[in-house]
Amino acid sequence: MKIILNNRQEEFDKESMTIRELLDEKNFTFKMVVIKINNKLVRKEHYDTSLVRDGDDVSVLHLISGG
Repeated sequence: MKIILNNRQEEFDKESMTIRELLDEKNFTFKMVVIKINNKLVRKEHYDTSLVRDGDDVSVLHLISGG
């Protein structure tokens, strides 16, 4: 499967994967992230069920808090 992840082409040996699997595969361990698939926001409670498929455009944004 080929996807665009944060504006870069990525290739995986799977036909689809969940958001959780993608985060694990890429070792994204940020506590606060915003994820969009094809510009559609994915809520955290759906990370285990939302699928990333061939051709999808995925954005993983790391939120930073501070003061």
